[in-house]
Amino acid sequence: MTKLFVLGTGPGDLDLLSPMAATAIEASTDLVAYGLYLDLLGELCDGKTRHDRPLGEEIERARLALDLAASGKSTALISSGDIGIFAMATLVFELLDRQLQGLEERPQWLDVDIQVIPGISAMQAAAARIGATLGHDFCAISLSDLLTPWEVIERRVEAAALGDFVVSFYNPVSMKRRWQLEKARDILLLHRSADTPVVLGRNLTREGEQVEIIRLGDLTADQVDMLTLVQVGSSNTRHIDTGKRSWLYTPRGYQKKMESAQ
Repeated sequence: MTKLFVLGTGPGDLDLLSPMAATAIEASTDLVAYGLYLDLLGELCDGKTRHDRPLGEEIERARLALDLAASGKSTALISSGDIGIFAMATLVFELLDRQLQGLEERPQWLDVDIQVIPGISAMQAAAARIGATLGHDFCAISLSDLLTPWEVIERRVEAAALGDFVVSFYNPVSMKRRWQLEKARDILLLHRSADTPVVLGRNLTREGEQVEIIRLGDLTADQVDMLTLVQVGSSNTRHIDTGKRSWLYTPRGYQKKMESAQ
């Protein structure tokens, strides 16, 4: 049974590529991905057949990967970050589901041995760069309304605000989609202070990385692009300065335990 590796390569730095993902890439003859993700792998792609597909052709990428694996080629479907978080893994299983419902004509897909290999996500990379913002309850919300109606996204942002979650916004803006981030900011401001810290992480772990801490009240779409992860702290997220650098962390509640031990 031919393997289809569905894997995440992490945020970009090859030191953060898991050994399991590296082994899967080595074992594959064919690599399917958005071209940038393969470029970031550098020499790991040498000797492999690359199947680059542009943004917007996610369904085509998933179909191609399944077809290649079904034809007997050991294949890796690759995404940056964690391929199971706002990425390609879900499409593979959605296509399999469609085949089982009789909506596809690819019975050979059902014979493919699929292995999903996680990677470090952008929200984890941002948290690590700045301290420990994900130390307590958190959530991730995509602000792209290409596939999800804005009304649904807005309800989720409202729920996250009410629940006082640390929120990581994926797909915060695009060339044509500018207003959603500021609308999400305004919803959060109804439930937490304008001084709430926000992490802007651009090109995380890659060349040209920029990590900045700003106030929620100062967040605008002009500060963000498609390569930026926006992470908004909860009402408990703390900003500390050691004199050498600034850190953010979200306490989990150990203060009471420490106080009781004194």
